[in-house]
Amino acid sequence: MPAQPDLPLRPMTLGELLDAAMTLLRARALPLLLTAGVLAALEQALLMPLRHAAFAGPPLYGPARDSLGSWWVLVAAGFAAEGFIICVLGSLAAAAAGPALIGRPVRHRELWGRTRPVPTLLAALALGVACGAAAFAGFLGWILVYGLFGLVSAVLVIDRAGSFGRSARLAARGGMRGMWTRLAAYLTWLAVRVVLGAGWVAVFAAVTGDQPGWLVWITPVAWGAANAVAYAALGCVDAVLLLETRIRTEGLDIAVARIRGRGEDPAAALGYVP
Repeated sequence: MPAQPDLPLRPMTLGELLDAAMTLLRARALPLLLTAGVLAALEQALLMPLRHAAFAGPPLYGPARDSLGSWWVLVAAGFAAEGFIICVLGSLAAAAAGPALIGRPVRHRELWGRTRPVPTLLAALALGVACGAAAFAGFLGWILVYGLFGLVSAVLVIDRAGSFGRSARLAARGGMRGMWTRLAAYLTWLAVRVVLGAGWVAVFAAVTGDQPGWLVWITPVAWGAANAVAYAALGCVDAVLLLETRIRTEGLDIAVARIRGRGEDPAAALGYVP
């Protein structure tokens, strides 16, 4: 039986929420990182021909002269891919976060059965397309799309009802607290991704003598590994954020305590609240 994460049944500060997400990730590292690794590898494979078309070279894949248009398409595709991946991982993390909140042990292999694959994949596709389109049109739109609608997979799994509208309402509560929390977590892990991705490439280049032929292949591997960790962590942030928002604004902690006091199953408290 995997170690059971201890998610606080109370409102949290931003730092506590990010710590709780990391606790969830450590406890569910095997399924989350395995899934994130596969999806991050597919993302790198998808982006490679776009990088070639945009003449975007390693290690940072910046825009080449006279190729800004192609590079902008590459950037938008990257935002679309990561929006899809984080949404999928949020579903898996949510399948673990709900039981963790009420102290119910669940095996790794049982998490897949607790997700809702078809609604989640459809929502992830819609979110990915919206993130990519918003990034292509300008990053202000991406901030709103990612910040307001990214909780959709956690909503589908934990609440078992609702979708994008429910996600936006939760993210908008408390002065857009959910949206700003998602954006703060994204920026935090973006910095980690840059450090890990560029750092691993720099170490490899120092060892091999900065051979361009090797860099073409090692760079996507380094960035894919860094992205896998970050995407899994951001999926956990979404799951914990949904529960914390419901505790803060819907009294989920009170509902759990009352149901436990009656000797009933506290999982009933996780049902959708309009």
